[in-house]
Amino acid sequence: MKKYVDIENWNRKENFNFFKEFSDPYFGVTVEVDVTDAFAHAKKIKTPFFVLYLHACMRAIQQVENFKYRITSDDKVVIHDVIHASATIAREDHTFGFSFIKYSENLEEFYQNFKKEKERVLTSTSLLPSVNSEDCIYCSALPWMHFSGHKEPFKGIQESVPKLAFGQCVEKEGVLKMPVAIAVSHALMDGYHVGLFFKAYQKMLDTYK
Repeated sequence: MKKYVDIENWNRKENFNFFKEFSDPYFGVTVEVDVTDAFAHAKKIKTPFFVLYLHACMRAIQQVENFKYRITSDDKVVIHDVIHASATIAREDHTFGFSFIKYSENLEEFYQNFKKEKERVLTSTSLLPSVNSEDCIYCSALPWMHFSGHKEPFKGIQESVPKLAFGQCVEKEGVLKMPVAIAVSHALMDGYHVGLFFKAYQKMLDTYK
């Protein structure tokens, strides 16, 4: 059974009704996170760093309810129980495909789900993911550059899936920093909620020691 936000009694009712009419209701920020321990742990357990930091990201996403909200075609707000990862996976010919990596709290299970999707993308020419639903976040890795800003493509007025991009890591005074760009619909959340996400994300990254 689907759950919905009671918009009439929602403390963000006016914000929702205001921003959902924008042609582009997304706002975005770029924040550097400390991945020193996470990077070392990925090497230690022989797991791709991308998988580890994406898993930490998805653990954080589950903790902030607004990241589970999606706008339906009839202007309702559905609340998904679990959010999965739709990440871009690169091929050797420099094209990519969209994946749908099912979330698991368990890192090894999440890694296995990633490997299945990676194999599917690498052995096909399809752009589209194996599952086409909005109970996910859109994300991509840009390991070629350490950016301080980022702009995601925008599909249309009812789009509401959060979008993330992870950049190249650089060492600053002995700390390994990774830029993370995030874009979210202002109809569904505010800067406060994005702040909650980054606080949770850093906490999750720090658990890998």
